[in-house]
Amino acid sequence: MVEFGTAGVRGSVVDHATPAVALAVGQAVARIVTETESGDRSPPEVVIGRDGRTTGSALAAAAEAGVAAAGVRPVRIGQVPTPTLAFASRGRHGLMLTASHNPPTDNGIKCFADGSEFDREQERQIEEFVDEDAPPAEWDRWQSTVRADRLPAYREAVADYSRAFGGDCDGLRIAVDCGTGVAANATPAVLRELGATVIGVNATVDGHFSARPSKPTPETLSEFRQLLADGAFDLGIAHDGDGDRIVIVDSEGEIVHEDTVLAILAGYYTRQYVAEHSADAPTPVVVTTPNASGRIDEQVTAAGGRVDRVRLGGLHEGIVATGDDESVVFAAEPWKHIHPQLGGWIDGVASAAVIARLVADEGLPALREPITERPYRKVSCECPDERKSVAMEQLEDDLPEQFPEADVSFAHGIRLTFADDSWLLVRPSGTEPYIRLYAESDDVDALVETAEGVIGSVVDA
Repeated sequence: MVEFGTAGVRGSVVDHATPAVALAVGQAVARIVTETESGDRSPPEVVIGRDGRTTGSALAAAAEAGVAAAGVRPVRIGQVPTPTLAFASRGRHGLMLTASHNPPTDNGIKCFADGSEFDREQERQIEEFVDEDAPPAEWDRWQSTVRADRLPAYREAVADYSRAFGGDCDGLRIAVDCGTGVAANATPAVLRELGATVIGVNATVDGHFSARPSKPTPETLSEFRQLLADGAFDLGIAHDGDGDRIVIVDSEGEIVHEDTVLAILAGYYTRQYVAEHSADAPTPVVVTTPNASGRIDEQVTAAGGRVDRVRLGGLHEGIVATGDDESVVFAAEPWKHIHPQLGGWIDGVASAAVIARLVADEGLPALREPITERPYRKVSCECPDERKSVAMEQLEDDLPEQFPEADVSFAHGIRLTFADDSWLLVRPSGTEPYIRLYAESDDVDALVETAEGVIGSVVDA
């Protein structure tokens, strides 16, 4: 049995993201390829990449076997950032073996088609095909693996794309903490190509993440932040294990809030669209998620655009739902950004390049100055996976009862919006045994404390 969460298949390699699962998913994706691709290539191909995890080699080999035995050619591109695999999947399908920011005990699988992650319908089709347990193709249709290097073309594409933004990076001093993940193979080289002086930190790939945990947080980045605080750099950039997330650190070692980064980019893209299009052009759209700050709406609305919100993990679905892909100027959830003019994938390396050029042009303080940064908190409330459904059902009654003055939406979890534009969102984690609580308010601590009490009483009941 295969079950997709909000970010593909992800979990322990012992009992969740196993070689058997990788084999089955590889075979299922190959079946989709043979049923949907037009036949421009003979045989059709699936591109396979992996991050630096020790278990990645075995899982990639298993996925490769599933693809080849279904009559589709596997193209192995080695250890690459997830956005590189997405780039390589344009015009074909792709499989990325990664658990992103999870610990080294975990691994996972993300499926791509033409540069975008599978949506829910495509993931359900994979699950159904795996359950059917169809036999392999006839022996004479089995394929041999080929190997290819897609990193140079990807790095060049990102560098070229970013040259449309901001100023020349000559003289800009940047420290990049790759966390011993595969972004080490991309971000430092791209920024150097743009002219920046770059120091790579933890910039060798190590599948044990021995330098720091894969997830970049204020705690795990403490040494890196101290390096910035010493005053030798204009900008700090940190990535997770597969290079789709990005964290920005200022020249004093302070992390720039992820929603402020999102607001800077969303506002910039919206202004750029408005400047380049006539007044009767479609309204520019920024797609984001329910947990994203109102500071994004402020920037986009002021620039003449609008914000559409979709479920976490559903950015591509939100882009499609607009009905006009060209009007979507940016799509993002905290730490993860899609640059539609480059491609339909989440790309922390591209974000690093674009932000570096904007900082070179204006400076980070000037970029942050127009952003209203109200207090924001995110809390993880422990809840066993088997209790999530029942707890969320009860919270749909209990939270509105606790906050009767709020407007309530159940579109993406439970979101309560107050008259002063404060808001609260509660949703179950799709990857960990938690109920997530997000809040933004001038009195955020009191709001969180009350909501935590409600959640705790429901989970413990």
